[in-house]
Amino acid sequence: MMKFFLGLVLCVSAAVHAEVFTWQDLRGRQHYSDQADIKAKPLDIKPGFGYQQVKTVFDGDTLVLADGQKVRLLGINTPEVQHRNQQEEAGAEAAKQWLLAHTQNTRVRLEHGAERLDKYNRLLAHVFTEKNEHLNLQLVAEGLATVVIYPTNLLYVTELTAAEDKARLANKGLWGRAEYAPVQVIQVSPKDYATRQWLRLQAHVTDIRFTKKYVYLELSPDFDLRIEKQWLSLFPDLASYQHKKLEARGWINHRKGHQSMLIRHPSALSFVQ
Repeated sequence: MMKFFLGLVLCVSAAVHAEVFTWQDLRGRQHYSDQADIKAKPLDIKPGFGYQQVKTVFDGDTLVLADGQKVRLLGINTPEVQHRNQQEEAGAEAAKQWLLAHTQNTRVRLEHGAERLDKYNRLLAHVFTEKNEHLNLQLVAEGLATVVIYPTNLLYVTELTAAEDKARLANKGLWGRAEYAPVQVIQVSPKDYATRQWLRLQAHVTDIRFTKKYVYLELSPDFDLRIEKQWLSLFPDLASYQHKKLEARGWINHRKGHQSMLIRHPSALSFVQ
């Protein structure tokens, strides 16, 4: 009964941040109360987290917990490791080994965003170690991962984009690799959209066009950046992009001789001097 009562008191206290006091009587029995007393001492209660061991690191942004659940790190993307018909992308092994090293000999806790699961039934989460290391953020800061935001999962977006800007401007990690050097729109070839590889694309915005569902930032007669209207509130005034040279980061879609890149969040765009 005492164990049940203690567990109940601790849970309630942690939930409402109330102070709990404890003392021992002459028979050595421990007592707990939310009322202060001259012979009682405050009990130091630290709310706990559900820490788990990591069983496997699949790649730089995906791991498997000891209970078998697969976790996809939120807000970031790392190069693809080799699997099925997918060739290993530059930087994939470095990201995987970094995540492996930082999840060994520790446990992790998950912090979920607006969505708990993705379409592959993977847990979507920011992952923290017992030392409160934010692994998603550190991968970006090391230049091993890029920021990829899917609204409405906007948790830690400010910290992630700041870390990416710093790594990008310092040419750190992926940002300094020749494989991920910016490509001009006129240099885009069929293999760039056939391989579905993440690209850095640079061009001037020649026009802005609106349809019922999208806003299109036209870069050339056969290439544009498309933004879903439902997320326009996340973006600055689109007129600020007009006739400016931008770097857009993402994946190219190809349809009927026309190329397009879906821009879900302004973190995928930056001005080029």
